[in-house]
Amino acid sequence: MRIVIAGGHGQIALRLERLLSAGGHEVAGVIRDPEQRADLREAGAEPVLLDLESASVDEVAEALRGADAAVFAAGAGPGSGIGRKDTVDRGAAVLFADAAERAGVRRYVVVSSMGADAGHRGDEVFDAYLRAKGAADDDIRSRSGLDWTVLRPGALTNDAGTGLVRLNASTGRGPVPRDDVAAVLAELLETPATAGLTLELIGGSVPVSVAVKDVAGN
Repeated sequence: MRIVIAGGHGQIALRLERLLSAGGHEVAGVIRDPEQRADLREAGAEPVLLDLESASVDEVAEALRGADAAVFAAGAGPGSGIGRKDTVDRGAAVLFADAAERAGVRRYVVVSSMGADAGHRGDEVFDAYLRAKGAADDDIRSRSGLDWTVLRPGALTNDAGTGLVRLNASTGRGPVPRDDVAAVLAELLETPATAGLTLELIGGSVPVSVAVKDVAGN
């Protein structure tokens, strides 16, 4: 498959690019900083320079043309304010979905967040983040033109992955290594039957491949 990942230099995205490339897939990562190109190439991904806060739908669709799947893993990141939570965590996700539909890419996987909710209350930056992610998820889940899956990991850590997770519509809160999030994303991309599911993910006791098959009903 050819898979295009928005936010291609993110910590989860780089891990996912390595996994997909090692699995024989053709991977491209959307980035806006040209200095990140070498890191993507080292991970086995083709860097695509594009700013999702200012690009048009047509520009993004061109980057997606010919892809079999799109993964939205972009985020405004730590240190960003409330405004960028909306323009990146919501706006860019919606733009990427618009572009996927225009380019004819049906498979669309979103890296969201546990607790994402468009109606979440609070005035802190993290509250705005959860509202933005929730609004993006709602938009994407309303689209009949996409075979979408929304993945909502718990608290992300840089611990070494165990390959053992808990994946379900509701898991309760808990930590999960970024390694294991990437492994689950790779497995979701290989499992079309997970389309239409919103899934929470934390560390657990079930091997990744088994956990994905279980939620897919296989």
